Amino acid sequence: MQYIASIKKRLAHSYALKINLFLHFNSFKKMIQVIIVDDHRLFRIGVKAAINDDYPDICVVGDAENGKEFFAILRTTPADVVLLDINLPDMNGSEIARRLRSDYPNLKVLALSAETTPETVNAMLEVGIDGFISKQQSDTAELAHAIKTVVSGLEYYGQDIATIIYGIYVSKKKTTTITEEFTEREREIIIACRDGLLCKEIADRMGVSTNTINTHKKRIFQKLGINTTIEMVQYALKKGIISIE
Repeated sequence: MQYIASIKKRLAHSYALKINLFLHFNSFKKMIQVIIVDDHRLFRIGVKAAINDDYPDICVVGDAENGKEFFAILRTTPADVVLLDINLPDMNGSEIARRLRSDYPNLKVLALSAETTPETVNAMLEVGIDGFISKQQSDTAELAHAIKTVVSGLEYYGQDIATIIYGIYVSKKKTTTITEEFTEREREIIIACRDGLLCKEIADRMGVSTNTINTHKKRIFQKLGINTTIEMVQYALKKGIISIE
């Protein structure tokens, strides 16, 4: 019985030692430092208070209302993550993110904005951000989770943003497929229509009959699922199939 009691005592001591070592080493764990960039002062105050009060492993070390203030803070304040709004008084989010990728490549960029149109999301993705969540669809818990996720080296996108990204992917894939299906002659006809030429003028330029041009246009309409020349030109310009000039 004494032997068993001795073993139990040793195990308890060993367990306590492990717990103390765990707490000791984790006390040196680096706190995640965050800077908020948003032109709404009350929003910055609210997010800062919520994070600093509820998440001891995350600390908001600075906040700025525009890009100029933000880069001034960065020069003197180390940070791991920036919570970046898109629409700011002096520059937009994609401009700031592009500069960060060049000058501060280790800083994680987490977009936090009410501006979540496909065009805006796509512009930020092309720069190479680490995550994006919308102000309307997220709460403090998700924000903290997103911060920890991007710091770990992974990307984080809110559910609504992920849906938008999927739509962008599908659209680009469809556009690429359509673009590859166009013949060189069909591209020439679209460009001629963009320039305002009529079918007879296009036919004269290409040395073919008007019926040939109409046949090509009909095929283009079928590929794009449209019915008019104006729709054809608008679609081609929007999707980058042709340029404006």
